[in-house]
Amino acid sequence: MGTVSVGGLGKILGWGVVFVPLSVLLLVRAGGLDGGTPLAVPVVLFPYAAVLSVLVLVLVLAVRALRSRPVIVVAALLAAAHVALLVPRFVPDRQHIPSGAAELRVVTLNTHVGKADAEAVVRLVRSERIDVLAVQELPSAGVTALAKAGLGKVLPYRELHPENDSSLYSRLPLTHGGPLKADTAWPQTTARVTVGGRTVRLVAVHTYYPLGDAARWGRDMTALTEVARADGSDTVFLGDFNASLDHARMRTLLTSGGLTDSHAELGHGWARTWPVGKSPIPPLVQLDHVLHGSGLAALSVTERTVPGTDHRAVVARLALR
Repeated sequence: MGTVSVGGLGKILGWGVVFVPLSVLLLVRAGGLDGGTPLAVPVVLFPYAAVLSVLVLVLVLAVRALRSRPVIVVAALLAAAHVALLVPRFVPDRQHIPSGAAELRVVTLNTHVGKADAEAVVRLVRSERIDVLAVQELPSAGVTALAKAGLGKVLPYRELHPENDSSLYSRLPLTHGGPLKADTAWPQTTARVTVGGRTVRLVAVHTYYPLGDAARWGRDMTALTEVARADGSDTVFLGDFNASLDHARMRTLLTSGGLTDSHAELGHGWARTWPVGKSPIPPLVQLDHVLHGSGLAALSVTERTVPGTDHRAVVARLALR
């Protein structure tokens, strides 16, 4: 028994190069230790760590030379813990939606400092019959390009703030527009639309990024949480959050802010929106989201590639409940 135990411990030490990073990332994710810290950068890789943990367990069980009771126990515990944290976003949340409920079709797109193909954006808006378009990183030149491409013919109402980075276009009249009063790195753009006799608050989101300044990004997410908490149930936050569902600050925004992520609500647990246009690298993580209050429910959500930008657009159909 002693020889087996020593051999097993030796194998664990040998596996340390795999087990230690998986354990650290699991601890960060489970404990919410990334909030406002540089750990917010690696935690976006948590879904990949979960897949790796399962593959490691399969490998340990399949290869006799690698097998020992301590190694199997550690591998099994790591795999179970990773999967337990990841699975909920793949389970659809069945919402009751009244028959004939009014719908709001929205799309968010980071235009990559106006480099997005303006005609492709207009085609997307037409094909998806979009009611509201939120854009980030849209400078004045990008506004001009979209106007020349004919965006005004399909979305005639707009709340444009290229000086503040984000803007809103709408098929429906916009009211109460302007920069959001919140402590964010740059002002977010907000407005309201009336749908089915109800007023829906819109916030076009673009936060700072953790790789540049994790603390500043953390303050942005906290500020958005405070706004969402004060809002009613008929609200939509959509844009580039520079955050995934594995960020503690994003989960706080959802729980404390009373918001729901459309992807997770429909069980689309591993959407990836960034980066694109950097062939052969595929999109790796989801930074772009459509979040909504309890007065709405997601009917569908998908991602669309627009040439010229490094983010995929997120298109969502929302129903008013």
